[in-house]
Amino acid sequence: MLLDIAAIIAGITLLVWGADRFVIGASGIASNLGLPPMIIGLTIVGFGTSAPEILVSGVAAIQGNSGLAIGNSLGSNIANIGLILGVTALIAPLNVRSNTLRREYPILLAVSLGTLVLMLDGVLGRVDGMILLLGLVGMLYAMVRIGMRSLSGAPDPITAEILDELPESMSTGKAVFNFCLGLALLLFSSRILVWGAVNIASSYGVSDLVIGLTIVALGTSLPELAASIASALKNEHDIAIGNVIGSNMYNLLAVMAVPGLIAPGPFDPLVLTRDMPMMLGLTLALFVISYGFGGNGRINRTEGFLLLAAFIAYQGVLFTQKGGAATVVEPTAYQQTIEQQST
Repeated sequence: MLLDIAAIIAGITLLVWGADRFVIGASGIASNLGLPPMIIGLTIVGFGTSAPEILVSGVAAIQGNSGLAIGNSLGSNIANIGLILGVTALIAPLNVRSNTLRREYPILLAVSLGTLVLMLDGVLGRVDGMILLLGLVGMLYAMVRIGMRSLSGAPDPITAEILDELPESMSTGKAVFNFCLGLALLLFSSRILVWGAVNIASSYGVSDLVIGLTIVALGTSLPELAASIASALKNEHDIAIGNVIGSNMYNLLAVMAVPGLIAPGPFDPLVLTRDMPMMLGLTLALFVISYGFGGNGRINRTEGFLLLAAFIAYQGVLFTQKGGAATVVEPTAYQQTIEQQST
């Protein structure tokens, strides 16, 4: 048991550091290739902060723990809004001034609802995974269009914040080294994190879905937590929220696609009755309180407290509900047909 705990701690630590190296290297390469900072910030940095979730879900799916992969995706989104924005708003109330973010909110809502529609049949199959990947391509295209529109129009407040957050210029060789080092660390740390998490789940009779929604989701969300708090303390409120919005879209389109492509099949029904509603509820709450209908949006300390309280209550439900124990999901005849077609 101590070895499993040590593996989780080491895995999370290396994930955070590896993600930082990965983002620095990828941003340096993109900058040297001549990409505008706004595009780098909206696409590459957002993808880099979701790299831990992507690799952890990939390793889990390969090892047959698709529940952990699905839980990691949904749990990270719930943690990003409830925990990260809740804590950040308690430390420093967040003012939303960026028109870029106002264009991203509807995209996040559409992605969240689209993912729900794909999963309503109780199966996450290869076709679903392919649709999510196509959605990822569409989202990246939309982000590039939004970024280019921001460059050609009136200056957006988030542009200066992104410039401040991007790493200093570096040689291509150093950027490639950081990129490769970060990727290697992400691959190694994701393997030991999944190994430790699965062992603990087996020891306590907890489903891999719950482990993915709790320990793994919290661990892989640490880069966003650190980035959002640091941005808020530097008065970079737009990028603190932008980190969460971008990460949540990547989590649904890229991370959720992984178990569908690698280990297609039925998933725990609690995903649709407990976890999806929580994620959608927090996403809608974020839209309502921070979009700024008729003016600038704002997440004040009271709203931050409510987001954090909702997250804590949800974590309590996970460990008190009967569904927290390991369960075997018996596929329906329709699900069995889908599985046979996917293989």
